[in-house]
Amino acid sequence: MEIRKFGHSCMLVEGEGVRILIDPGSYSTGFESLSEIDGLLLTHQHIDHFDKDRILQLLTSNDSADVVADEQTAALLSDAATVRSVHEDDQFSVGALDITVHGREHMVIHPDLPNVTNVGYFIADTLFHPGDALTVPERPVNVLALPVGAPWLRVRDAIDYLRAVRPAVAIGIHERALGSPALSYGLIGRFAAEQGTRFVVLDGDDSLVV
Repeated sequence: MEIRKFGHSCMLVEGEGVRILIDPGSYSTGFESLSEIDGLLLTHQHIDHFDKDRILQLLTSNDSADVVADEQTAALLSDAATVRSVHEDDQFSVGALDITVHGREHMVIHPDLPNVTNVGYFIADTLFHPGDALTVPERPVNVLALPVGAPWLRVRDAIDYLRAVRPAVAIGIHERALGSPALSYGLIGRFAAEQGTRFVVLDGDDSLVV
């Protein structure tokens, strides 16, 4: 499996001849020209994960892609695309890659704000992308897409989540909610190393092969 990041929480996963794009949002760039996408996975409706206009444009050149989303995001997109709505514990496949769904809701930003549905995707028993939640799957995670900063997330929460999941590899995501992610990267990387997790930054053109 090869993993590439397009900023913030947007990731391209390639394996077994399958290409899956996750959470192309307003803070992400470079995904717009992708072709031969087999699956588009959306964790929730916030614009930094779900840029509807650019997604619809992307689908014009990837019209055979399976589009999968949490129920609220699926409803927002259903007027313009065919979308599969998924919930916690659902299982489905995109090509040869099996995917399971984990989690139900976005982390609470403030009790006075309405919350939204959020699902995480565990792809081929290898990569877990939680969206904007700190869901811990009930089986080992090889690669974790780890949120590092957000209005709903302190660095201590990110570290505690890393400790709870204990992946072999953690890739920092959701970094564009921070003015400068370097401090959070440094702290998280230190704690990752202490537990034997490799912390990876993919904010440039690099990709990770696992």
